[in-house]
Amino acid sequence: FYFTGTRLAPKEKLNIPVLFMPDTMKMYAAEVVIHVMRENGENWPYEDSAELNKDLKRSVTVAENGGIQGILWIYPVHGIPEAPQQKLVPAVIRCRARQRVERRVEVLLTGIVPGATAMPTARNSAMVNTNNPANIQEEVQVTDGFSTTVEFLYELQYQSNEIKSQLGALVGMHLIQREWDTESGTVTLIFNIVFAPNKPMRHEATLIVQCTTRGVWKFPMLFIAMEPEVDDVINIEAVGLNKESIVSFKLTSQTR
Repeated sequence: FYFTGTRLAPKEKLNIPVLFMPDTMKMYAAEVVIHVMRENGENWPYEDSAELNKDLKRSVTVAENGGIQGILWIYPVHGIPEAPQQKLVPAVIRCRARQRVERRVEVLLTGIVPGATAMPTARNSAMVNTNNPANIQEEVQVTDGFSTTVEFLYELQYQSNEIKSQLGALVGMHLIQREWDTESGTVTLIFNIVFAPNKPMRHEATLIVQCTTRGVWKFPMLFIAMEPEVDDVINIEAVGLNKESIVSFKLTSQTR
């Protein structure tokens, strides 16, 4: 789209609306180009030289007489579609404090197939497999027909920096498998989640998955650390009425 004839006074602001309304899970890219010329039609003088910056040459239009006819401001715009937000059941990772648990979390990404316009809401879900995996695969398995150039970026997003500082070091996440269903247009990603809490807590998080050529999907997660098991039971036997009984035990500090 081109808009011409806009007149700006000195130090006046110009608002440029940009509308993005994708109908498929596909990345888009564009540029907003602002071309400014003098109202009186005169050019800006400048000295052309071989040392002139290439970026500067891209940002100006030169007239036939050698002057600068116009100045360009170029703003790149990246359109990243996000899957529709739904009320999904969070994947719950539960563990006792001072213990360690591993869980496999499976998420379904919709709209990967080129040309797909439908976004089935029932398929966009997150589930947790409560069975401990016997052998964790370190390499991502790619099924036949899945393009190896498609990459997935993922991270856990927390509600605040305070929660991130508490939970970030206690949670590990690794993508171990992905499968592509060409008929339904979904990609299944399987993550291995490690949770090793040091104290009781309950925090929510969001698993953010981004396909480098498609878009962004979000899945809720819930991390629950329950009370730890009792370390030991101390029995004190009385030596008699109105007499003190003493027992000693050692405590080791885990930090300074």
